[in-house]
Amino acid sequence: MEPAPGPDLAAARAALQAERARLWAELGEEIEAPGQMTYGSQAAAASHVFAQQRDLALREQAERRIHAIDHALARMDAGKYGVCEVCGAAIPAERLEVVPWATTCVNCGRHK
Repeated sequence: MEPAPGPDLAAARAALQAERARLWAELGEEIEAPGQMTYGSQAAAASHVFAQQRDLALREQAERRIHAIDHALARMDAGKYGVCEVCGAAIPAERLEVVPWATTCVNCGRHK
């Protein structure tokens, strides 16, 4: 039986760079601060604060994803892309197509 083909590095790099650019654009959007409160606007203010907290959490998630993408690009440059950081096995190309910043195989990712 022939070994499974490795990841398509050019396609993976393009996917990583496109996702990175999308996330940076998302991070560039301002989070609107709550306006001046008036009597009776507590519900509106609470709703706005909730939306602001959600936006901050999404921003944090985007920053973590950018870090993971940068790590994947560095691993690609070092010739280690597609190799599980835990067990050293090849990460299946199908997994890298879905999650191009993956650093572990599915099995090791479950136990992480």
